[in-house]
Amino acid sequence: MFLGSWEPSFNLNTRRIALPIKIRAYLATSEIILSFGFEKCLFGFDTKSWEKESAKQLESPITERSARNIRRFFFSTAKLIKLDDQGRFVIPGGLLQYAQIRKPLIIGAGDHFEIWNKKNWNEQFEKLKRAKV
Repeated sequence: MFLGSWEPSFNLNTRRIALPIKIRAYLATSEIILSFGFEKCLFGFDTKSWEKESAKQLESPITERSARNIRRFFFSTAKLIKLDDQGRFVIPGGLLQYAQIRKPLIIGAGDHFEIWNKKNWNEQFEKLKRAKV
């Protein structure tokens, strides 16, 4: 499971980010899937978890509007990313722009990790604390 939170090294000019060692330890391969997440973050999945989540989404009937919309949201924005030997990769420009990442924060979210702009995460986390989730 992906647990914890980190402020990784990041170069905004090159869009290169390094995954923390603990995140890399959960990965079975040197590939991840990145896609739009909710609340302006990016979702990161290892390939096995992506396949499981994809299968869940594909179980919903295509005749349901919400099922179609979720599929469109995730699958159309998903990118297969290869990590270098040190766990670094370049965040594609469209994903970086969507998540408004300037100073990233990576959080574990169980079956996936999320990449947030630190300010956006702090605001979201405050909302979560007030909601007592």
